[in-house]
Amino acid sequence: MVQPDVTMANEVRRSLLHEATPARADAIRDIVVAQGHVVDDVSLQRLTTSLTADLHGFGPLEVLMEDPAITDVAVNGCAEVWVDAGDGMHRTTLRFVDDAAVRRLAQRLASSVGRRFDDAAPYVDAPLAHGVRLHAMLPPLVDRISLVLRIPRHHSWSLDDLESVGMVAPDVKTALTELITKRRTFLVSGGTGSGKTTLLNALLGVVSARERLIVVEDTRELAPQHPHAVFLQTRPPNIEGAGAVSMQDLVRQTLRMRPDRLVVGEVRGPEVIDLLTAFNTGHEGGCGTVHANSSADVIPRLEALAVLGGLPRESLHRLVAPAVDAVVHIERDAAGRRFVSTVADLLERSGRLAVLPVATADAAGSGWR
Repeated sequence: MVQPDVTMANEVRRSLLHEATPARADAIRDIVVAQGHVVDDVSLQRLTTSLTADLHGFGPLEVLMEDPAITDVAVNGCAEVWVDAGDGMHRTTLRFVDDAAVRRLAQRLASSVGRRFDDAAPYVDAPLAHGVRLHAMLPPLVDRISLVLRIPRHHSWSLDDLESVGMVAPDVKTALTELITKRRTFLVSGGTGSGKTTLLNALLGVVSARERLIVVEDTRELAPQHPHAVFLQTRPPNIEGAGAVSMQDLVRQTLRMRPDRLVVGEVRGPEVIDLLTAFNTGHEGGCGTVHANSSADVIPRLEALAVLGGLPRESLHRLVAPAVDAVVHIERDAAGRRFVSTVADLLERSGRLAVLPVATADAAGSGWR
């Protein structure tokens, strides 16, 4: 496809910005004519689409953001754009004009949610509209400008769906269903992109419609098929560094919101202490996700997070033992297949926490891509 002339596009872009004019076809046509350019209707449509994405959307990345299979976009300098559509990272043919164009896009996205991204604030990590997560970093902290977008896909798979695509084996499905029906408290563990949110979504869909879910997340990703769910989301500080609302703040607020089940999208900091305390005050059936390489690694992971909140290891164990009943671990193999490998009880033995598998599975040619 022939792209609009770069020089003409830049001239029109500058005019739109200078005059604060919306990137509409009629406005762009007027500017093109006033500057003495001649374009046909097809070229005008391409120019309008390109400028709209550049000024209000995701620029050259717009086409990737619209692809429902893509969950991650990574830009390494102007010449490299990589995507993950479920089977690992692949390089695309897209590229930016230069590094300055990548920087402009990152700055605009950051400013849209009240965040800075410049030489004084050389990195940004912020939630954008519709749950997209932005991370960007400037040299010399990184060898070339970096921009990463994490895109939540809100299609809610049921537990039956996950069984049909091979992510959940039949006996594992039985164990998972019992976690919900018996109101056991559990954590879903796994690596980045393993499918923790997808599985937790499916499990929350099994919860009785008569129960009230209070969901706390850093960035909105969970969208369970449940009629009574209330969603809380953290808020970053503004440009002056004030107004932040943390996961800890929100977990504490949930205790006054009459939850039947307390759900934390991802436990990644000192809020683990407040969460475990809540689970120990009669809030059965709660759940959340945590990054870990195996079900056995969940305990060391919780220990590390508790240290951030000033809680020693022994005290954490006394909180975890009565608070968390089980761990569900998801693996993602080298072929990109995701599958629930372990459902395990979390027990206390001789003053030590132990993980005892009650249902296991392996990919064995199955697993969901």
